[in-house]
Amino acid sequence: ACGHDLHAAAALGAAARLAATRAEWRGRLLVLGQSAEETLTGARALADDGLYDRFGRPDAILAQHAAPLPAGTVAHATGSPLMAGSRTLDAVLHGRGGHAATPHLAADPLLMAASAVLRLHTLTARESAPAEGAVLTVGTLHAGTRANVIPDRATLSLSLRAFTEPALDRLHEAVRRVLAAESEAAAAPRPPELALTAASPVLTPDPALTAALRTVHTAHLGPGRVLAAAPSPATEDLPHLTALPDGTRIPLAYWMLGTTPAATWRAAAAEGRTVPANHAPDFAPDLRQALPTGITALTAAARHLLAAGPPIVGAVPHRSEPAP
Repeated sequence: ACGHDLHAAAALGAAARLAATRAEWRGRLLVLGQSAEETLTGARALADDGLYDRFGRPDAILAQHAAPLPAGTVAHATGSPLMAGSRTLDAVLHGRGGHAATPHLAADPLLMAASAVLRLHTLTARESAPAEGAVLTVGTLHAGTRANVIPDRATLSLSLRAFTEPALDRLHEAVRRVLAAESEAAAAPRPPELALTAASPVLTPDPALTAALRTVHTAHLGPGRVLAAAPSPATEDLPHLTALPDGTRIPLAYWMLGTTPAATWRAAAAEGRTVPANHAPDFAPDLRQALPTGITALTAAARHLLAAGPPIVGAVPHRSEPAP
């Protein structure tokens, strides 16, 4: 529900075009299906598995991702981060189980969790500067099995997002503090557990490469179809593939691919509402417009770099779990 089928199809289409015109460019192109992007674990796994040891270090990485923009357009960052960094946390609140008829003999972790959820959502409202763009979401809460039984534990899963690592550090520590305080206030028998299960760095495309490819896309698509992309609290683990062990970074160009059908866009504008976004149940890319644009955008970007003959260019499509 995030356009990964579209990403994969566009990458395959671009690879087919480039393969058919092999005599017109030189160098080496690596087409990579980025796995497990939704869980923010795939890029790190690819890097740890020796991707560049096996296939060589690329001179640049090209990536695109579907977005709720007009179909047939692409959008580039304008110098600031394009996507936030994130952390995914799993928490366990420990209580003391008992019967609903004798709550005074128990320590209710469900009540701790309910109170913690409300308190946690104040962290971005009252402890983070608005300019940081911090977002906290409690995505799951599980506790109990029957109405007349007080459980002995409750589990939470949280997503933290912000545009700087210091902001993420503060938010992470604040989550630990809130959970510990709620447990202590409820006289829990054990302190809570908090585990980091996934993380993604802030995604900032390379300014020089982005400027060059914006010009390339404008030449191929027309100026009205190349837009400016606003920073988004969405997150992406692809930056793990740009960081090398020696501390250097591979330049990354990352742009958004518009998918919203024209009729949907016009109707939403007329009614003053937003268009369906990624993961919404009615998110449905206009393949007739979006797919050819995605193929052209990837092909033109790769051809621009390969015209100068760099050894390798990494083109990363978002496939089902995932891939840009």
